[in-house]
Amino acid sequence: MVEDLHEERGPTVGAPDATDEIGARVASLRAEIDEHNRRYHVEDAPTIADADFDALVVELRHLEEEFPEHVTPGSPTQRVGGAPSTLFTPVTHRLPMMSLDNAFTLDELLAWGKRLERVLGDAVENPVDYVCELKIDGLAMSLTYERGVFRRAATRGDGRVGEDVTANVATIAALPERLAGPAPPEWVEVRGEVFMPVAAFGALNARQAEAGDRLFANPRNSAAGSLRQKDATITASRELSLWTYQLGAVDGGSRFRSHSESLEWLRAQGLPVNPEIRTLATLADVYEFCRHWQEHRHDLAYEIDGVVVKVDDLAQRGELGSTSKAPRWAIAYKFPPEERTTRLNGIMVSIGRTGKATPFAMLEPVFVGGSTVQLATLHNEDQVRVKDVRPGDTVVVRKAGDVIPEVVKAVEAERPEGLAPWSFPTTCPVCGGPLVRLEGESDTFCTNVDCPGQRDQRIVHFASRGAMDIEGMGERIVATFAELGLVRDVADLYSIDWERVAGLEGFGPVSVTNLRTAIEASKQRTLDRLLVGLGIRHAGHTVSRLLAGAFGHLDPIMAASAQELGAVDGVGPIIAVSVQQFFANERNRAVIERLRAAGVDLGRVELSTEPQTLAGLSIVVTGTLEGFSREGVEEAIKARGGKAPGTVSRKTTAVVVGGSPGGAKLAKALDLGVPVLDEAGFAYLLGNGELPAPAEPGAGGDQSPDKAAANPQGEPGGSVP
Repeated sequence: MVEDLHEERGPTVGAPDATDEIGARVASLRAEIDEHNRRYHVEDAPTIADADFDALVVELRHLEEEFPEHVTPGSPTQRVGGAPSTLFTPVTHRLPMMSLDNAFTLDELLAWGKRLERVLGDAVENPVDYVCELKIDGLAMSLTYERGVFRRAATRGDGRVGEDVTANVATIAALPERLAGPAPPEWVEVRGEVFMPVAAFGALNARQAEAGDRLFANPRNSAAGSLRQKDATITASRELSLWTYQLGAVDGGSRFRSHSESLEWLRAQGLPVNPEIRTLATLADVYEFCRHWQEHRHDLAYEIDGVVVKVDDLAQRGELGSTSKAPRWAIAYKFPPEERTTRLNGIMVSIGRTGKATPFAMLEPVFVGGSTVQLATLHNEDQVRVKDVRPGDTVVVRKAGDVIPEVVKAVEAERPEGLAPWSFPTTCPVCGGPLVRLEGESDTFCTNVDCPGQRDQRIVHFASRGAMDIEGMGERIVATFAELGLVRDVADLYSIDWERVAGLEGFGPVSVTNLRTAIEASKQRTLDRLLVGLGIRHAGHTVSRLLAGAFGHLDPIMAASAQELGAVDGVGPIIAVSVQQFFANERNRAVIERLRAAGVDLGRVELSTEPQTLAGLSIVVTGTLEGFSREGVEEAIKARGGKAPGTVSRKTTAVVVGGSPGGAKLAKALDLGVPVLDEAGFAYLLGNGELPAPAEPGAGGDQSPDKAAANPQGEPGGSVP
């Protein structure tokens, strides 16, 4: 048990008898290793080389192996080799681990400050000091100490209930097993961020590559995955670290007037507190701090994605209170999307399901926007010409969140002499057929309907999550099945020769059964998803939903004229002609008849039971919302009768801004005067069909008595997301 380990460790490390020469050397090594661990992980200031540190650990391990009577559970060698943990159990946080509101510009930061002033009153009489903390790109963690001994670690989870990851967190060298100060509280909850240093991430991926295993995308995901290992020895091998940044619930011990005082207390307890934290008097100084770290973020040994700004005075925090999801006394200043330069090794062309030929860049791998990028879109022929990017150029690559990486421009000052401009190919790179650019359009198409590239992408699209949702039927498997002649079109998915599949390398009984089950389940998808899966040009999710609701079955849609299709509200003439022409094609009709014969439901329509609060409204969402997946937010809008277009116009009712939003949509909304909502405002709109009224000055509740009693520092327990 982890608890037993903590009890047995003792106040030092179970020091042996001083008269025992071997025991004295063991005790000396343990003390020296613990001190170097503290300097490396807590102070970020190692005083010996890694090889010298490793030599100390090797010597200690050899002595313990030769003289096992000197082995104790608290030894550094034993902490690394933890036993496998049990399945994670839920942990209810004593205080919720809340999220944070975001600011992306100086104006938004100042607007947050103005809101504070409205609640707190005159800034001269009630000056506000701000604590600025680097926003660590890691995993939020709740750490509990009882009478000074580490007892439990839990992830944030949904903010109220997290996962018990005590055994894994106990392997982190930066985490003290015991608090260093005298008279510790009966119990104290400390909030922190577990992260993987950049160097550890690089070393991990180097080991993965050497072993032929998949590479990890970024340090944050690697840290999160490492903490969720059932075997704590795997976690220990990942070299995770930790910064603590806030007190949560406390029973007993010291009382503080400010957040900065509580941080000093954390440092005095031996807990790792980031050395770059600053207390500043004005928002201008705060913004300068943010700007500095935006420019120097890669000077650090760990990843950051912004700065967290908090009101320092705990009494002021209590007066400001919190919303249902975030404290009003803190905000996260998010850095803009990252841009990096790298070499453009080549330009290739991919063929999509409609035959569209899209140029893309093959890059020298570069870490940007949280992941290693090797491919980036160039959109179309015109964009390549305008940007004048050429193979061999140094180019600027941009990646923001989950957005597809793109090549922004060439760095012409670094262009080697003699680089020729790139020309768009005239033949399809897959089938060799002609590539044709349609008059009046920027896109180029392969006109061969039998092109293998189009065939494979049509099947992949049909099986995708937003269409028939056949889990496991990805590009690699589709390409394999197509190459072997197992599938030629989407209808073939329902008549696959599974005996042949079972004989293929990598297809065991379980994987074959799972794939067959997923294909069988897809027969019962709704009509709108079937329409999406067919890949009709111009007919996306919204149009498919409208057609399914208006006609109720695929047969009348196939039989409808362009005029009848265009009569459906929301289906324009261009879309109507595209749908009519698709179903007029005999090859398409033959595929549909084979789908019918296979048992695919052509008339399953699920009418929404949600109140139609958004009927006639157009809502654009940019960024990620904590309460919704990307598909889920569109479903929520459409289920209530609204539209969810991808662009902002004067007809847009509101723009909902989540985490890491697209700058173009937000800028367009501000330019057109379209109302901008956060996630709380969006929830209000969903429920009421009306835009929320502006918050009244001074609104916001005090802490409830039970929270104040559990948390004498007066902090609602907000955490860095």
